[in-house]
Amino acid sequence: MITLDRLTKRYGSATAVENLQLDIQPGQVTGFLGPNGAGKSTTMRMILGLDRPTAGRALVNGKPYEQLRHPAREVGSLLEAKALHPGRSARKHLLAMARSNGIPGRRVDEVLEKVGLLSVARRRVGLFSLGMGQRLGIAGALLGDPGVLIFDEPVNGLDPDGVRWVRRIARSLAEEGRTVFISSHLMSEMQQTADQLVIIGRGKLIADEPLEQLIRRSSLSAVRIRIPDRQILEELERRIAAAGFTAERRDDDGPALMVRGATPEQIGDLAHEAGARLHELRSQAPSLEEAYMELTAASVEYGTGQDTQPTRQD
Repeated sequence: MITLDRLTKRYGSATAVENLQLDIQPGQVTGFLGPNGAGKSTTMRMILGLDRPTAGRALVNGKPYEQLRHPAREVGSLLEAKALHPGRSARKHLLAMARSNGIPGRRVDEVLEKVGLLSVARRRVGLFSLGMGQRLGIAGALLGDPGVLIFDEPVNGLDPDGVRWVRRIARSLAEEGRTVFISSHLMSEMQQTADQLVIIGRGKLIADEPLEQLIRRSSLSAVRIRIPDRQILEELERRIAAAGFTAERRDDDGPALMVRGATPEQIGDLAHEAGARLHELRSQAPSLEEAYMELTAASVEYGTGQDTQPTRQD
């Protein structure tokens, strides 16, 4: 488990991370999202003891990283895939890590096989592609068989098969009861991988909630209802307003309404009370990218002045 307790980091007058308070739980994949400059990498570096907080604490299993007796056996990380000695082979790189952390050498071939690099174990890492470097970085994170994994952009440079592999391994690690904390800019991939989302902007916490809940509460979520009778539609519109929901009239394919803030079941009940004959009743949820853009629109560090608000064609 990872605990951020009022975590803050300032560089002179600039605040990179401000008062982050959250628990990153085991047994699930937690996605870490935010615009460029939001403070994601700084937060991860503080968790791993690479940057010292200005205030607050970052704890792994209840302790600061520097107080962990066998850190590689408790937390594995991938922050920078190419931070490797280019003249070493993949095996020698991992053997050096194993020996310095009291990990048996046999574990090296186990993780090389797990990440698909056993056949190139003796190749110098300076000759590795970016994707191969990512796989080697993940092997290093898994070396101590830790209960906490932290990955910063782990799919960077991977082909589609590699991206799917990272997704599967992240899910399998979480299913084993481990804490898996992943940052990424690939929203479509995060939507398929994460259970929980933590979103920050300008160093501040914007959201910490289950992925499905975050998408569902977006103002872009709606229930579409289509009724052939315009008079009944008007009656239903009045009932929807009286129930505290917002309805927008549509006529793209016959008389229809887009209702915000309600479930299909609630609108179905209101339609039944109004005596409406339905031709369509369905929920329309935004993608994670659309919900994310809506949440972070005011937190983008560098904007063009255009397209700061998401739009959706219903």
